[in-house]
Amino acid sequence: MQNNKSAKDGTFYLAKRLFSEHIKQHRVKIYLSVVCMILVAATTAANAWLMEPVLDKIFVQREMRMLFLIPLAVIIIAIIKAVATYGQTILMKYIGQKVITEMQLRLYEHLLESDVSLFQEHSSGRLLSRFSNDIQVIRRALANILTNVIKESFTMVFLLGVMLYQSVTLSLVAFAAFPIAILPMLKLSRRMRKVASQTQEHLGDFTAQLDGTFHGIRVVKAYGRESYEVSKAREFMQKIFKLYFKAAKIESASPPLMEMLSGFAVAMVVWYGGSQVIHGHTTPGAFFSFITALLMAFKPSKSMSSLNSSLQEGLASVRRYFAVIDDKPKIVDKPGATVYQPKGGEIIFDRVHFRYHPERSAIDDLSLIVHPGKKVALVGESGGGKSTIMNLILRFYDPEKGLITIDGIDIASLQIKSLREQIAFVGQETILFDDTVKANIAYGRLDVGEDEIIAASYAAAAHDFIVELPEGYDTLVGQHGLRLSGGQRQRLTIARAMLKNAPILLLDEATSSLDPVSEHQIQLALERLMKGRTTVVIAHRLSTVIHADLIYVISDGRVTESGTHKELLERNSEYTRLFNRQFAKAV
Repeated sequence: MQNNKSAKDGTFYLAKRLFSEHIKQHRVKIYLSVVCMILVAATTAANAWLMEPVLDKIFVQREMRMLFLIPLAVIIIAIIKAVATYGQTILMKYIGQKVITEMQLRLYEHLLESDVSLFQEHSSGRLLSRFSNDIQVIRRALANILTNVIKESFTMVFLLGVMLYQSVTLSLVAFAAFPIAILPMLKLSRRMRKVASQTQEHLGDFTAQLDGTFHGIRVVKAYGRESYEVSKAREFMQKIFKLYFKAAKIESASPPLMEMLSGFAVAMVVWYGGSQVIHGHTTPGAFFSFITALLMAFKPSKSMSSLNSSLQEGLASVRRYFAVIDDKPKIVDKPGATVYQPKGGEIIFDRVHFRYHPERSAIDDLSLIVHPGKKVALVGESGGGKSTIMNLILRFYDPEKGLITIDGIDIASLQIKSLREQIAFVGQETILFDDTVKANIAYGRLDVGEDEIIAASYAAAAHDFIVELPEGYDTLVGQHGLRLSGGQRQRLTIARAMLKNAPILLLDEATSSLDPVSEHQIQLALERLMKGRTTVVIAHRLSTVIHADLIYVISDGRVTESGTHKELLERNSEYTRLFNRQFAKAV
C-alpha cells in the first residue's frame, strides 16, 4: 500500500496523469507550438554555426561575397526566430491558461458533487486554498514547463548538434563534468518537493484561519480579541516565511552549481581547443563556432536547473489537487436508481443507526413514522439527533444500519436529485448567496417568473421590507446575506421554500430568528404551506409544538416517547419536563 502511495506521489506519475487528463486534449496546439519551438531552437543553433564562416570566410579568407550573404542570413534567421517565438509564446499561454481554467472548473464541480461530510471534515478556507494557492502554483509551473523547458530542451539538442558537428572530442571534454551534478540535483529536487508540499499545507491552514476570522469578525470585535487573532496569524506567517526561505535556499543552490560546472567546462574547452588550433588540427572558425554553441548551451541548462524548483512546487500542488479529485463521494445514485414520484410523502425510519464519528452514535436504533400530509414535530435537547434525522431524509448521509423509506421505497434506491427536488428545506442557519434578493428566493426554482417570486415573498411576510431596500428585489444581499438583519434573512429562506412548493417540507427551527410580529405572520404562512404536505419540524416555538399532529421526543439518538401535545403532557414524563423548562416561557 505504501509503495503504491509513493508511486502516485512520484514525478513521472503526476506529470503523466496531468498530461493525460488535462493537457493531451490540446495536442493540436501543442504540436504547432512545438514546431515553433523547434524553429526557435534551430535558429539559435544556426547563429552559433554562423561563427565558423564569419571568422574563416570573412576575417581569415576575406571573401567579399560572404560579406553580403552572411548578414542576409542573419536577418532571415532573426525574422524566423521572432515569428516562431511569438507563435510559441501565444500558443503556450493559451494552453496553460485553458488547462488551469479546466482544472478549476473540474475541482469546483467535484466539490459540489462531493458528500456533505467533506465540507465538515475540511474547512472552507482549506478548500479555497486549492483554488487560490495551489492553482496559482500549478499555473506558474505549467507556464515554465510548457514554454521554457520544452523550448530550452530543443535549444540544447540543436546546440549540442552544432558542437558535435564541429568536434566530438571537444563535446566530450565540455560535458565531462556535468554527470557530477546529477546526484546533487536529484537531492535538491526531493527536498524542494517536500518543502513545497509543507508550504501549501500551511497556506491552506492560514487561509482557513483568515476565512474563520473574517466570517466571525463581530465576535472578534465584541470580545476584543483582535490582538489574539493577530498573534495567531503572526505564528502562521512565521512558519510560512521559514518554509519560503528554506525553499529559496534550495532554489538558490542550483545556479551556483551550474555556474561552477560551466566555468570548469569552458576552461577545459579553451585549453584543449586552443591547443588544437595552435597545432593546426582545426580552424579558428570551427573552434569559435563550437565555443559559441557551448556558451549558448549554458543559458538553457542553467534555466532548466532553475526551473526544477518551479517544477517541484507545481507537482506538490498537482498531488494535492488529485488528492481532492480522487476523493470520490460515497452518497451516489446506485445502479438502477429510479426517479422519485411522490405519492403522499410518507416517511418511515425503521431501526436506523448512524454515527458521524466512530466513538459516538448520533442515531441509535431509531424508528418513527411521518404519515402523508401530516405535521410531525421533533423536540429534545440540543445534540439529541433531531437535525441528523433531517440530514438522513435529504440523504446527505446514509445510515449504517436500518431502513429509511418514502412512500414505501428505500430512499437509497432513488435518484438523489429527484428525491431532493421533492423536498423543501429551511434550516436554523440562514444560507443566502452573494446575489440579489430575487435570485436568492428563486434559487430552488430557476424557471419561475417575477410574479411567483413576489407572491412567495408576500406569503413569507418579506415583500414589505424587500421593496424598501435600495434596489428592491434587485438588491444585492452581500456575502452570507450580511446586508440584511437575521429576521430578514430567515424570511427570504422561507420564501425560497414556499416558492419551491415541494410535497415534503423540512423545517429546522425555521422561525428562530423572527420577532413575535413577524413570527405570527410567518406562522400563518407556514400553516398554509404545510397544509396537505408531509412536514417534519424541529420545534423551537410553542405554537409549532401544540399544533403538530404528532410529537417525537428525541434523546441520545432515540425516540423516547411520542404522541400529541395533550397526550404527552398528561403522561407527566420527559416531554412535560422539557416543555415546562424550554417551551412554557413562550406562553
